[in-house]
Amino acid sequence: QVQLVESGGGLVQPGGSLRLSCAASGSIFNTAAMAWYRQAPGKLRELVARITSGGSTNYADSVKGRFTISRDNAKNSVDLQMNSLKPEDTAVYYCNCWGTVYWGQGTQVTVSS
Repeated sequence: QVQLVESGGGLVQPGGSLRLSCAASGSIFNTAAMAWYRQAPGKLRELVARITSGGSTNYADSVKGRFTISRDNAKNSVDLQMNSLKPEDTAVYYCNCWGTVYWGQGTQVTVSS
C-alpha cells in the first residue's frame, strides 16, 4: 500500500514560482519511478514530469526549461519546482507512483493576475 500526499499549491501571478511536494509512504518508493500529472478543467489528465528511481527525468514539452522534478529517497518525497508560470499551467496537480494505481488527492495551482 502506498499513500501520496501533495502540498504546495496556490495562487500565483504569471511569471511567478511555486514548489509542489509529494510525501510518500510505503517501501515501494525507493524503487519506483514517480511522476507529476495535471488536469485542467475540461481537459484530460496529462503527464508533466517523471523521474526514475535513479534520478533520470523527462518532461512534457510545454514545461521544459521551466519545471524541475526532483526526489529525495531518504525522505520519501518528490518535488516539482515550477518557474515562469503561465496561466495555461493552471490545473490540479497530482503525484503518481509510475505505473500503479497510487495517486495523491491533488493540489490546485492557479496562475492569474
